[in-house]
Amino acid sequence: MTPGDPRTVPEPAVLSGASAPCWVHLVTRDLGDAQLFYGAVLGWTFRLGPLGRDFVMARSEGVPVAGIGAVASAYQVAVAWMPYFSVRDADVVAARIRERSGTVAVGPLTVGQGRAVLAADRDGASFGVWEWTGRAATLAPSGNRAHAWLRLRTRDAFDAAIFYGEVLGWESGEPGGCDIAYVREEVLVRCNGRPLARISSGAVEAAPDPQVRPHWQVQFPVADVDATVLAAERNGGTLMERRAVQHGSEATLRDPDGGLFTVTDVRSPADVHDG
Repeated sequence: MTPGDPRTVPEPAVLSGASAPCWVHLVTRDLGDAQLFYGAVLGWTFRLGPLGRDFVMARSEGVPVAGIGAVASAYQVAVAWMPYFSVRDADVVAARIRERSGTVAVGPLTVGQGRAVLAADRDGASFGVWEWTGRAATLAPSGNRAHAWLRLRTRDAFDAAIFYGEVLGWESGEPGGCDIAYVREEVLVRCNGRPLARISSGAVEAAPDPQVRPHWQVQFPVADVDATVLAAERNGGTLMERRAVQHGSEATLRDPDGGLFTVTDVRSPADVHDG
């Protein structure tokens, strides 16, 4: 068991192409505290999975949206949110990561019916990959809006797009797969026709502030950003940054254990431009 433990990736539920963002996971210290906080702030409910008392599956309106594992203390790792991407062959992807100066921390590791890799890109942003077998979970269930989307804050968006494109097979033309589009100075990632991630330049690798260092930012759409920020503060969270963006706003919050996440009233990364 390690940070972003892949054993909390759900059983595949929706047909999806390889290379798509498929799951998000929180590594924390206290499972009870995390459930109280995210239940109050995001309205999630929780269900124990088959992995033991340190892991739960978070649900929104009955749909699995995230995993939470209380393993930060046991493994002496930072509290953090991590995204996963679906892939066809974890061995191939692990080799591609190493070939392109990324780091493979764990795996490929066999987990139930799948295999996982925990890695970091060449600028230090952590992510995971999940080998799928024909059906894969997705951040945008068929017929529903995306329950989460991603934003990579990195040193150079175009360089990062090349890294992830080569590693994950973006632009391969595979049915249901991912492609990229250049929007102003950023990169938009669309999977199966749906915008699910955005890549932005400007992060500084050596910065002391974790918000400034390269990292994948997990974004949760909410109906009311102000109300969500207030709920977070009432339940021990901290507002780290508030930003106006085209078509709405977003707020980066820190949970009581230090986990950073973002809430936004913008429904898709295709609609985000800094205001």
